[in-house]
Amino acid sequence: MKFTAKQIADILEGEIVGNPEAEVSKLSKIEEGTLGSLTFLSNPKYNSYIYSTKASVAIVNKSFVPEKEIETTLIKVENAYKSFSKLLEFYNEVKNNKVGRENPHFMADSVTIGDNEYIGAYAYIGENVVLGNNVKIYPNSYIGDNVVIGDNTVVFAGVKIYSETIIGKNCKIHSGTVIGADGFGFAPDENGEYKAIPQIGNVIIEDNVDVGSNSTIDRATLGSTIIRKGVKLDNHIQIAHNVEIGKNTVIASQTGIAGSTKIGENCMIGGQVGIVGHITIGNNVKIQAQAGIGKSLKDGEVVQGSPAFGYSDYSKSYVHFKNLPKLASTIHKIEKELNAQKVNNE
Repeated sequence: MKFTAKQIADILEGEIVGNPEAEVSKLSKIEEGTLGSLTFLSNPKYNSYIYSTKASVAIVNKSFVPEKEIETTLIKVENAYKSFSKLLEFYNEVKNNKVGRENPHFMADSVTIGDNEYIGAYAYIGENVVLGNNVKIYPNSYIGDNVVIGDNTVVFAGVKIYSETIIGKNCKIHSGTVIGADGFGFAPDENGEYKAIPQIGNVIIEDNVDVGSNSTIDRATLGSTIIRKGVKLDNHIQIAHNVEIGKNTVIASQTGIAGSTKIGENCMIGGQVGIVGHITIGNNVKIQAQAGIGKSLKDGEVVQGSPAFGYSDYSKSYVHFKNLPKLASTIHKIEKELNAQKVNNE
């Protein structure tokens, strides 16, 4: 895809300084710019690169005043960083604006589908599936029976969505993710052998949710595993059966949440956090990376450690922990002095 400086300036409502017909077909850092690339300059630390970059077009702040001649065509805007971000969003939309149906694919006759769909090669779409407008199903994805996917949702390559799952509007499900597999439910019999407990619930993902690649969200034993509106999940996250995550909560990579735990709204959970089952985490809670959560947390708590406790107390305790060898040496020295005094007194 090629764009001229004028086309870009029209999108950003910017002012062109240079050649309005300069063409770009890729994006680059300013220090790595090459002919045909578009870059931006917002941080004064990088000002020197504007004079040497080979990029064809650069987005700059209106306040930028060059100190010497610049070969690159400039587009001046109020805020170069925000404008470049806006352009990235536009570029991503154009790049991913696939439509039509590739072959081979399988789609059951009972599927209901909206307008402007994209169905990639080797996708499988089962019975009674409902797909909204502008839904995109990338190659090698599996959509089980009775799944509902809302408008503008993107299911990237290799995603597996089991039956009865409900996904809202404007969601992104990244490659390798599995949604709706059986929860980890087993019970021992009289011989000590574990038998699977049927998992007959489903998964509900509300609007504007992002699920990172290779994450898993298990179906409920009964009822629903629920991911509320605006939740953002990183890669490699495990969410067990009957978990509920409140709206606008964000969770970093490699976190595992055990069954039936309820997490509130607007929480921030770091990477490699482990959370036990059947507890409640309040709203606006912050959990630092690698914490182990073994009990319920109240609204607004900030915790760290394994088992986790108050972040402030953890930080103070860690200072002492680092000094333990020195403290032990000091105690040993004091003990020797006390023993010597005891001998002298005798």
